[in-house]
Formats: sequence, C-alpha cells, structure tokens
Amino acid sequence: MKYINKNLLIEKVRIQHIAKKFGTPIYCYSYKKLKDNIVNFKNNFSSFSPLICFAIKSNTNVSLVREIRKLGLGADVVSIGELMLALKAGVDPKKIVFSGVGKTSIEISYAIDKGILLINAESKSEIIEIERIAKSKGRTVSIGIRLNPNTDAKTLKQISTGKKENKFGVDEKTFFKLVNYSKISKHISLKCLSVHIGSQILDYKPYEKMLKVVSNIIQKSNHTFEYIDLGGGMGISYEDKNKKLNYKKYSISIIKFLKNNKSKIIFEPGRSIVGNIGFLVSKVIYIKENEKKDFVILDAAMNDLMRPALYGATHRTIPVLKNNKISKKTYDFVGPICESTDKFTTLKKFQKLKEKDLIVMCDVGAYGMSLSSNYNVRPKPIELLIKGSKINVIKKRQKLKDLF
Repeated sequence: MKYINKNLLIEKVRIQHIAKKFGTPIYCYSYKKLKDNIVNFKNNFSSFSPLICFAIKSNTNVSLVREIRKLGLGADVVSIGELMLALKAGVDPKKIVFSGVGKTSIEISYAIDKGILLINAESKSEIIEIERIAKSKGRTVSIGIRLNPNTDAKTLKQISTGKKENKFGVDEKTFFKLVNYSKISKHISLKCLSVHIGSQILDYKPYEKMLKVVSNIIQKSNHTFEYIDLGGGMGISYEDKNKKLNYKKYSISIIKFLKNNKSKIIFEPGRSIVGNIGFLVSKVIYIKENEKKDFVILDAAMNDLMRPALYGATHRTIPVLKNNKISKKTYDFVGPICESTDKFTTLKKFQKLKEKDLIVMCDVGAYGMSLSSNYNVRPKPIELLIKGSKINVIKKRQKLKDLF
C-alpha cells in the first residue's frame, strides 16, 4: 500500500476507485503481500522444512485459504466448520491438524473419517473419546497431546494460552500420565507433542523458554515424537513503534532444540501470514463536533472490526486522499453501533477530514472478518482480493434480506 500523487493505492489499484465501484465498508486484501509473507516465513525456517498449517480461525475466507493452500500451506482447524472449509479450499487432509479444548464426538468422528494428520488432544476425557470412536470404526488414530508449558508469552492476557491459569493443554504431571495411557492403547498412536503459548508475540525469548521446557519434558517422557507442534502466535507490527519478531533468532533456537530431538516441526501461523495483507476501507458519515475533540463517525463499526472493542487493540488509520491540512482537534474514530465500545482509535494531529472522506484501517487481515458479526442487524462487508491491477470479489456483501 502506498501513496501516488496523494492517492492511496493497494498494489496498482486506487482505493478511491474501489470505494466508488463497490461502496463501503470494504475489506481489501493484497495478494502480493500474502505471497511475500509466506515466502518470507518459509525462507526463515528453511533449514528444517517445517509443516506450516495456516490457522484458519484468523481468516475464514475460503477463497483466501485456497490461495494460501496453492502457496504450499496446510491448515490448523479448531472446529468442524473450519475443517470443512479447509477441505473445500482443497487442503490436503494429511496437512491438517485439529486443535481445540472442546471437540465434540461428531467433530472427532468427522476428522477421523477424513483421515487428517493429527488430532491434538487436550484432556484425558478427550483421548478416551477419540479412542472410543476410533475403536467403533476399527481404526487407529494419530494424535498429539497439548502440553501447557506455563510460559508467559508477554502478550495481552486475553490472547495468552500457555500459562497454568489458561484453559489450554495439560500440565507436566498429567502429560506423562496421558503418554503412558496412549502407549497401551490399540486405537491411538501418539505421534505429536503440541504446544502453543499465545498470540501477537513479538519477542523470541518466550519461545526459547518454551523450547527448553518442551525438551526437558520429552527427555522425561521416554517417548519418541514424530512431530513437535510449536503452534503459532508470531506477532506483526500494528503500530510504527512496534518491534518485529526476530524469526532468525527463533529459528536458531529451534535448530538447537532439534539436535537432541529428531522430530518434524509443525507451525500454526495465522496473524503473521494474513494480518498485514488486509485493509478496511470506511467512509466518514458525520463529524460530530465537541469542545475538546471531534467524533469522526464511520460507516464501519465494531461488528465489522471487533479487535479494538474486544482487546483494546489499535490499527493504523490513514486517509485515502492526502490534503496536507492538519486538524487542530483530536479525532475519535467511532462507528454507528449503540455501544460505547464501538470505537476504533483516538488520534491527534490527524489530517483534517470532512464528511464523505474515506479512511483506511490497516493490518486487519487477521481476526477482522473472522470475528465480525451481524450485531445491530448489520450486513457484513464485501471482501476483495487485489492482484496487481485486478480486483477479485472473494465474498459478496451481505444483503439485509439474507439476515431475516
């Protein structure tokens, strides 16, 4: 995304042209950025050729998942719906990992029937249920056990998953019991140790600490794991001041880990693949003047982009057309929904805006549309994939009649 003659473009397409043709709000994705992210991810970890399973929960557009599959990735799923979506997008079942704490009997049965690579179990009850269903089908099912390493990922508490107070995985003592249980089962093949410590991680040190814990657990377990699933959680820079995760140092830590543990590494990245490829284009409906600040009321709302309301997350917000005039007032960028949390950001010294101007919220490719809703009976936005100068509609805008 760049400005040319004060006009903002995604690849070779002017956003002003997109808004005029399709209306607002709009989710736009850059194919070039998607491809660059995947190539960069692969290159940074090429020395041990991991299986990369895209975390479907981060973006559930089937057309986008299809493009990701074409670029060589598998899928990490957490529901039967996500599994169906991955299969519809053409993902090879042997490159699909099923995670999550609450898989139902129907979901487990479906996953077994589809012959996916792994079901990562998170409790003894789940393993017993997998075993029961596998026995009824006369099958042996490959599973992983998710360890909770009690590692602080130094991220938002709402997206931390690897501390002992989080609901995910099992503690060390339980892990060893489940390993022993699995070894004597005729219908379970324990192939993987799975771990995931959180999301939006920008420092490699928590991963380094996690690897030490995992290595120690493997030695104590006296079990050979074909796969070590290290999860995802790699963060992106949402603000200019944010640092970036050092992939190179993380890779070095994994190489050291693999010297003592001859396993295939699995990654489950989501945000780092699609986060910065997405842009939400919105129009200013009204500017509501106030003594100290002005409310810039947009036609996008918290139902379109939930992260600011849910996590207090911030997204870079920029004008579509530059005018070199700076507002003396602070701007509160808000949506039209009847909630005080329907607010995106507060900015000082922003470009002076007027009603009907267009703005863009950046880095919304992960957990943007996938967290969207129809709250206030609002149709979901259209989704577009930009490839050079070509605009592809990858999901039509919902119509009100579709909601009734």
